[in-house]
Amino acid sequence: MAGAEFALGPFGSAAVKPHSRTRHALDGSALLKVYVGIDPEGRRRREAETVEQVVRRGLSAPAVLATGKCVAGSWTVFSKLPGRPCSIGSHEAIAEYIGHVFDVTRRLHQPVPDLAPGFGWDRKQADPDSHREFLLDQLSPRCRRRPWWAALGRALQSPDAQPVVRLHGDLKPEHLLVDGADLHVVDWEASARGPAAVDYTDVIFHLVRDLLYGDVPPGHVPVDLLTTMPFSGPVLAWRLLLWLDRRRPRDIDLVSTHDVCRLAGEEQAAGYRSLARSVALLRAAGVPR
Repeated sequence: MAGAEFALGPFGSAAVKPHSRTRHALDGSALLKVYVGIDPEGRRRREAETVEQVVRRGLSAPAVLATGKCVAGSWTVFSKLPGRPCSIGSHEAIAEYIGHVFDVTRRLHQPVPDLAPGFGWDRKQADPDSHREFLLDQLSPRCRRRPWWAALGRALQSPDAQPVVRLHGDLKPEHLLVDGADLHVVDWEASARGPAAVDYTDVIFHLVRDLLYGDVPPGHVPVDLLTTMPFSGPVLAWRLLLWLDRRRPRDIDLVSTHDVCRLAGEEQAAGYRSLARSVALLRAAGVPR
């Protein structure tokens, strides 16, 4: 990394996130990303491999200028792309953001014959056999001891009927950069292969959570906009649990089997309202964003 910093830097101070540290080149040309926390080396490899394939699907992504692993950790230097992140500050901004999500997923969510679920876009030897296994494997082993585990597993059998597509895995507003008529997509470390519902549910979850943690009342969540996206109650329940599993050790115990079954069995609009109520209660219980 020292060689990359000498050749492509200097870089400024680090912006700290739960699973990464990023530093921008002082001349604005590049970004240095250090992966920390969950599987840093796997995430580095996955992102570097995926961005090489993105352009072939008609999308713009940052080029990998250098990547590697050293004593300081797993790291990659990306080219810096122009544009402003999407906003969720108004009803119109949310509608624009969702429109950009569809622009991305239209290019990604093409069924691929013989493609197995798993992380990254290239099939691996140890890939799981089903969407259900792929989703459950992302929860920590402690979740298997929770009373809702069997109910979640049964609910997740329904997405198994969906085709396997390529996923971005983290289509947050800040990962979509609007540059005039152009759209750039960044942060591909969560790229995967699975049901399209994973991308759409991730968008919905982040949107609902961020609005509520930004003091928007649950009743003001724009359910009318959310219903434009495909819905899967079981995947929505799984996404809520994945969030809690990565927070404080006891936060996962704030959700009951009844909560999981209710959310997994809801219809679309009711499911989004139920998610909003659940997240509001979890926020009131002190769960960090």
